[in-house]
Amino acid sequence: MSILEGAFFGLMQGLAEFLPISSSGHLNLLHALFGVNMEHQLLFNILLHVATLAAVGIMFWKDWVDMILHPIKNRTLLLLFIASMPALAAKILFDDALDYAEVHNTFLGVCFLLTGVMLWFTQKISQRTAAAGNEKQKVGVKEALAMGCLQAVGMLPGISRSGSTIFGGVCAKLDRSVAAKFSFMMSAPAIVAGMLSEGMDALESGISFGSDLPAILVGMLMAFIAGYLSIRFFMKLISRVSLNGFAIYVTALGILVIILQLTGVMVDAPVEQAVQGLAAFFG
Repeated sequence: MSILEGAFFGLMQGLAEFLPISSSGHLNLLHALFGVNMEHQLLFNILLHVATLAAVGIMFWKDWVDMILHPIKNRTLLLLFIASMPALAAKILFDDALDYAEVHNTFLGVCFLLTGVMLWFTQKISQRTAAAGNEKQKVGVKEALAMGCLQAVGMLPGISRSGSTIFGGVCAKLDRSVAAKFSFMMSAPAIVAGMLSEGMDALESGISFGSDLPAILVGMLMAFIAGYLSIRFFMKLISRVSLNGFAIYVTALGILVIILQLTGVMVDAPVEQAVQGLAAFFG
């Protein structure tokens, strides 16, 4: 992987992580189209997520400090723990299937389409809730669980983690901006858990980035910068802009991916591996 490719992947990760268009789905798509073949592709994806985690830390540093210094008065830390439970359970129960889906594109097009559907419903439900004057301005246990369950779904590449969790929050009648902020903060424990899990696997197998290391470092830097800017951008616009534009984009992308797969232009996993992945996913 060249430094230019690493920078491009980092830029895409930083932008797509906090916009509801699925960063992991875009990374997988770009890897397939550019023919990038890395020994530790999953670890590389997670390192890019770690860079965006740093952006979350800086953007909301006052919130992190307050919740750590006042864990009883400020329940955000507890709520983040509760919200992380569904994804942790999914990881334990479907570890092999999720690892397979993370680096293969068998379900990528369909998952993009599902993201589009969720974003469309998010827009409709939030408008209806706002019109009725029932929007909640504070995250509670029920809202955290709803967003946590949708975060588990968002572990699949092509399904936006931010989009799915905001959808969960809006379904629980949260204000969109409140749901978006909690969604971004929810990414922290998820990324840390993924980094520890994949990092341990990489250490056991022996990390050998070799000539890819400069590209990885440049990619992480670009992911951090783009991630910070995209958080600021999205938080300012989330309450004022329609999500339908994002829904149209990911729906069109999902259709394109399916066409590329059916025509053989984008080939990722051999047929027998896809069958094995389906069998692992469904048990």
